Amino acid sequence: MAMNREQKRAMQRAGQLNPDGSQATQTRDRRAPAQKLKSERARPAEFIREVRAELKKVSWPTRQEVLRYSVIVLVALVLFTVLVFVLDFIFGEFASFIFDTAPDSSSALGAFAQHIATF
Repeated sequence: MAMNREQKRAMQRAGQLNPDGSQATQTRDRRAPAQKLKSERARPAEFIREVRAELKKVSWPTRQEVLRYSVIVLVALVLFTVLVFVLDFIFGEFASFIFDTAPDSSSALGAFAQHIATF
């Protein structure tokens, strides 16, 4: 088995190789996984009490913080929606320009250009 220096050092640290580089014959004994006893399981009432105790430890945001964060999320949502709309419109018109050389009323820009031309 060809190994580089880094692999050999890692295997030596793990105890899988002897200092001379040969495979170690000693293997580690692995313990069997611990068996869970039924007594470790909490009763439903005890579980609810523990959940409530943990929820009391939570640092909940104030009403003002929730409102501030909600406004930030809504503003970001509107901005990204407008950005996606504008990019979609621009790329759509660009594709329309590339694939259709004659402006007609079927495209939004063509309809807008005809509307402006009537003034």
